[in-house]
Amino acid sequence: MDAKSTSSSMHIPSSASFRTALSAFTSSPARFKVLHSVNGPTNSPPPRTLYVLDSSFNPPTLAHLRIATSAITEDKAIEPKKLLLLLATQNADKAPKPASFEHRLGLMTALAHDILSHLTSVPSKSPAPAIDIGVTTQPYFHDKASAISSFPPFAASDSTPSPTQVHLIGFDTLIRIFDPKYYPPSHTLDPIAPLLNQHRLRVTYRTDSEWGRDEEQKRYVDDIAQGKREQDGGKRDWAQRIDLVEGRTDGQDPISSTRVREAIQLSEMSALRKLVPHQVCEYVCSHRLYAEGE
Repeated sequence: MDAKSTSSSMHIPSSASFRTALSAFTSSPARFKVLHSVNGPTNSPPPRTLYVLDSSFNPPTLAHLRIATSAITEDKAIEPKKLLLLLATQNADKAPKPASFEHRLGLMTALAHDILSHLTSVPSKSPAPAIDIGVTTQPYFHDKASAISSFPPFAASDSTPSPTQVHLIGFDTLIRIFDPKYYPPSHTLDPIAPLLNQHRLRVTYRTDSEWGRDEEQKRYVDDIAQGKREQDGGKRDWAQRIDLVEGRTDGQDPISSTRVREAIQLSEMSALRKLVPHQVCEYVCSHRLYAEGE
């Protein structure tokens, strides 16, 4: 069975199918590839806006679902829209733990169906978007964006521009993107210029105390707008391409993949169902993932 499908029905390719597709990708020179598609008719027009949710998906949680669905329903971007769930495999030569990459891809597909189920349950003037399950060898966001932009159908053509990518990240990831230590040998922000000149970052506030209150996180972006990162090579107008959005509200319990794995290991099924969406829960349980610890 080919790991690529455009069926909108509830279908998740087998682990063996994903393993074969992943092996072909990692043995090729490709930097990015779509391995599976959900809700994507072959005759659909190329997207003008591509939302990119890049995570380890180990496993996906309700937080992932909220980040994706809020972006699709709330972000005023050019249509048609598409969502890309992206897994980085730069360490594919090492055994990933605690869930294998092929199971992560299965979990991502389950999440895609959960996202579509949520989107079709709420009133909307727009149809639910296609969702791609993709992999990349690139560890840095600017390189991921470049790899995606060179891959059909996301590559520009004579008649269609490359879609604007909207990377869905947390505030902690924004801090890493703007940390010059990740960009040797110059240790400036010059490498991320193509990313922020062409694309956008949709950043969820972190409510953890270590990141400060919302006002402090907003001030970080304001500092970029006021030129306080110019000494590192940052540009003032990059701030216009960074949107800060609410995540969980005060009083809500935090959701993390670590908490999900703990609930599974303690056989807390009622807690698990409050942490992961339905199809992800079904996949985790049917494949007995995370039961034996990390």
